[in-house]
Amino acid sequence: MRILTENIASISDLKSNPMGIVGSNNGQAVAILNRNKPVFYAVPVEHFEHMLEIIEDIEIFQTVKDRQDQASLKVSLDDL
Repeated sequence: MRILTENIASISDLKSNPMGIVGSNNGQAVAILNRNKPVFYAVPVEHFEHMLEIIEDIEIFQTVKDRQDQASLKVSLDDL
């Protein structure tokens, strides 16, 4: 399993100083290791929110792409 960040910490380090681990990496994600294997990433709130926005954009794009060839229906505002 590969590690997708330059910042790493052990579970023990995280337990002893969670805010120090997250705060000392310049706002970057931290791979948390257990027995030298990554078990999860600690991601700053701003990055997590941004990732969710990107995922939502991808989902919306896929919906638009799936519906692109569907027939359109003309509706007047009065009909609504």
